[in-house]
Amino acid sequence: MTKSTTAMPIIQKNHYSTLTDGIADLREKGYDHDFDQAEFHLECKKLKKNFKPENFTITHTYRFEGMTNPSDNSVLYGIEADDGTKGILIDAYGVYADAISPEMIEKFRVEYKSVDEE
Repeated sequence: MTKSTTAMPIIQKNHYSTLTDGIADLREKGYDHDFDQAEFHLECKKLKKNFKPENFTITHTYRFEGMTNPSDNSVLYGIEADDGTKGILIDAYGVYADAISPEMIEKFRVEYKSVDEE
C-alpha cells in the first residue's frame, strides 16, 4: 500500500477555549485576511482575489463543537496562498455545510490526528 503524496492538513487538538481565541492566535501569526469558500475556489474579497485549490495550502485546522447546539459546529482553517497571502476561513459543518466542487472537497479533506501523536 503506497502512501499518498498529497500532504493532508491535520486537525489539531483544540487548545483554544473559544473560536475567538483561535482566530486571535492566527491573526498574531500573520493570518490577516478573511477567505470565503466558493464552489470552485476561495475568495479574498478585501484583495479582490480568488484562489483555486492548487494555489493554496491549509496550514492550520481546528475543530470547534457546540456544547449544547450541534449547529454551532465549525472548523477554523489557517490558509496560505502561493502568492504569500495568509488568512483564515471559518466553516460550519454538518447540516449547514455548503455544496462545493470535488476539487475543493479533496483540498479540505483532513486526516484526524492529534498533535500529541506527531
